[in-house]
Amino acid sequence: MTFTPEQVVAVQKANIDTFFGLSGKAFEGVEKLVDLHMQATKAAMAEAAEAAQAVLSVKDPQELFALQAGMMQPAAEKAAAYSRHVYEILAGTNAEFAKATEATVADTQKKVLSLVDNAVKNAPAGTENAVALVKSAVAAANNAYESVHKAAKQATEVAEANFQAMTATAVKATQAPSRGKRAA
Repeated sequence: MTFTPEQVVAVQKANIDTFFGLSGKAFEGVEKLVDLHMQATKAAMAEAAEAAQAVLSVKDPQELFALQAGMMQPAAEKAAAYSRHVYEILAGTNAEFAKATEATVADTQKKVLSLVDNAVKNAPAGTENAVALVKSAVAAANNAYESVHKAAKQATEVAEANFQAMTATAVKATQAPSRGKRAA
């Protein structure tokens, strides 16, 4: 099968549209990360100023230790929240890329199947075995893609669950020592 110049132009236009669409999504993700980092930096600077003022107002070492202990838990919670926000931004950007990839793959699969069907219709007599082989190869490729896609999706879900568990454990770990010191 030969392609007309219009078909080649249409394919190139679709590829360019996809490229710029994905580039825009990547830029949006970077922009969100920069905004998050700027907000976190501003908050950290304000908190550092407050902490410095609080340290300067301390009258004895015991009060200093209590002040330090009181700062540990909020710092860990803020770090965990920051990590969650970064993860959410990255996961959202990745989801946009995955959606675009799925759409492109689905479109490509349809075109390949259409090409195979056209070739089958125009195949000379006696080539049934070759046609069956091509159809089998296309079906195997589609099945392989589906398997890889499902495995990648499961791996992403496991990674997300592990990240959430790790974050919760880290926050709980900072809470446990501060409670023990208060009880003592």
